[in-house]
Amino acid sequence: MHISGAWILLIFAVLAAAGMLALLHLTKIGELVHTNIPDRPHQRLFVASVSFFVTFLGVRLLVAAITHHIGPFGWVEVGGRHIHHLVWGILILLVVGYAWLAEAGSGSTPTSIFVSRLLAILYGVGAALTLDEFALWLNLANVYWSPEGRESIDAIILFGAALAVGTWGAPLFSALKRRK
Repeated sequence: MHISGAWILLIFAVLAAAGMLALLHLTKIGELVHTNIPDRPHQRLFVASVSFFVTFLGVRLLVAAITHHIGPFGWVEVGGRHIHHLVWGILILLVVGYAWLAEAGSGSTPTSIFVSRLLAILYGVGAALTLDEFALWLNLANVYWSPEGRESIDAIILFGAALAVGTWGAPLFSALKRRK
């Protein structure tokens, strides 16, 4: 049986999002995050960075499995045309951007907090799917496993570092600013 990469990505994204939301809402981990990262923007940055790195790892493993014919996985093709996963990432980023423009998840109700976290997770997923093929943007060729594909890894590291700095660095910079 052959399972399309689109279904695998969708199943992976749904399971990862559901798992993260369950951890944030139903376990001590969520309580720790809420206690130690008290303000909402930093919580969203933290959740986005975790989903970003988890998605990057999952996508790299899926592409490796497809490339090496491990498991029942296959490329996403529509009409014989390969659809790269950066397309799905761009679509997710467009949906999240539109939701944030419409101020979804900006309230203080439990539903709004849930939507805020879900959008942060989806943002991390979309950014990882898109930046994982950053070398494709630059070279306009499928250079995923070639030396030029290293540009995608560099983009992932730089953007992941920016998310981490936003999560952990902003409180540090604020504290330093208050000391002056």
